[in-house]
Amino acid sequence: MAEGRQKLKLLYLMKMLDEETDSESGLSMTQIIAKLEVLGITAERKSIYRDIETLRDFGLDVRTYQRRPVEYAVEDRDFAFPELLLLVDAVQSSRFLTQSKSDALVRSVKKLASQRQRKLLDKRLHVEGRIKTQNESVFKNVDRIQEALSKRKKISFLYFKYNAAKEKIMQHDGERYVETPVQLVYSDGCYYLVVFNEKHDTFVHYRVDRMDGIEVLEESAQRNEQIANFDPQKLESRAFGMYSGEPVSASFIVEEEAMCAVIDRFGKDVQSIPLDDGTARVSAVVMKSPVFFGWLAQFGDRVRIEKPQALAREYRDYLAGIVEAYGR
Repeated sequence: MAEGRQKLKLLYLMKMLDEETDSESGLSMTQIIAKLEVLGITAERKSIYRDIETLRDFGLDVRTYQRRPVEYAVEDRDFAFPELLLLVDAVQSSRFLTQSKSDALVRSVKKLASQRQRKLLDKRLHVEGRIKTQNESVFKNVDRIQEALSKRKKISFLYFKYNAAKEKIMQHDGERYVETPVQLVYSDGCYYLVVFNEKHDTFVHYRVDRMDGIEVLEESAQRNEQIANFDPQKLESRAFGMYSGEPVSASFIVEEEAMCAVIDRFGKDVQSIPLDDGTARVSAVVMKSPVFFGWLAQFGDRVRIEKPQALAREYRDYLAGIVEAYGR
């Protein structure tokens, strides 16, 4: 048994250096020998020096730090510590992840760090207004959709919404949808599936976490010029909350203090012309919808629709409807 433990010395040494060391904290030769002894392995300094060289030849980035005492540590890892911080923050702030799935992914990310770094990663990021999804099946849904996209097959699924009592209500009279999947889009913390609807000859969006019983069919997906030319970037820049609507070319008069939010929405390349009064004329294509009007309303009079007048009138009527509802 003792001889078998000796054969594991190199593996235990690699595991020890990988898990317990980093550029800020290493292990001295005395510590390494003591830790091996706890594992039932006796070792001399010379043999450990040879093992460290073997690990370096293997590709493990074991550095020697001239400290008091001299320490050995793994410095170069697949992910730098700031990158791991970003990954943990991204996982914890994702709305489409359930809390249990978020915690499981964070545990997996932490395995990429040293023990000292894991304690620093052991924090919970506070994200203002974040609501975690309760639908654990979103991962299976995404997997099925990716399978259909790669095989170029149609999918079948049920789709639901919630009523006033927070009960699931199946749409389409409970019948299954059969659609051609085109693109998965991640927007505003949720996954959406863009499909091509043959009946209406247009693109439609579905929230992935509201899809049930997704099946990949044997029927080949629809292929046409519209699908071939589909541009998800145009969709993301025009759509608000992935809400389907009529595309409208519009111009806005934007106060300077609202420009940052407008650029966040349409991108830095949005067409913009500075005006003499300190405002700017911004031109963009938007999807006309209640969600777009809601986005516009947050700015008050700091962002005003200039053209087309028909869109400005619709927005005015939208606001008047809200005022009338509160007036009642």
